[in-house]
Amino acid sequence: MTILNNFAVFEGCDGSGTTTQLGILKDFFGSRAGSGGFPLFYPTFEPTEGPIGRIIRAGLKGEFPLVPETVAFLFAADRSEHLYGPDGVAERCARGELVVSDRYVPSSLVYQGLTCGEEVPFRLNRDFPCPELILFFDIDPETAQKRMAGRREKEIYEYLDFQIRVRERYLKILPGFTAAGTRVETIDASRGPEEVAARIWSHIQKMPIFKR
Repeated sequence: MTILNNFAVFEGCDGSGTTTQLGILKDFFGSRAGSGGFPLFYPTFEPTEGPIGRIIRAGLKGEFPLVPETVAFLFAADRSEHLYGPDGVAERCARGELVVSDRYVPSSLVYQGLTCGEEVPFRLNRDFPCPELILFFDIDPETAQKRMAGRREKEIYEYLDFQIRVRERYLKILPGFTAAGTRVETIDASRGPEEVAARIWSHIQKMPIFKR
């Protein structure tokens, strides 16, 4: 696998705080982006807000049934557009922007790996580049479930037994990214938001893009 420089990814089970922390990081960059040694910053996420991503989100909310293999194919298609579409992740990284995504290939290998087996998601995702950095938000699934208790809507994967398996599978697949050349760092996501944000920044600022 190739490494896509200037690309970092947040991964973790549902309720681990990846979306919250991406928002905090976006606010931190704010007016700093593009000046004073800070690169331009592009926060993004998967599924995207594009047409394929919207279908995925509707399916994850249970608005209509989807065969697990179909979900795997949809994620791969959405990811391809996310990476290679106009002004996409690959283009932004190539021109020197820092791109941080809430979820990427590891999520497919974990979630779709559990729902339709390892072969399909591996085949669909094996040619996508690895990120330069993966931050794994590690948290006890029961704690994560308590965080999600107040949500008005739950997605089809957001139940405890499944999330226990999600965490186990992350721990199984992440060493493969390390072997491929990605720097993988574990964040204790059970900590308070400010402490977690500080740990994230301590790893982000070590990326070579900040040393140019």
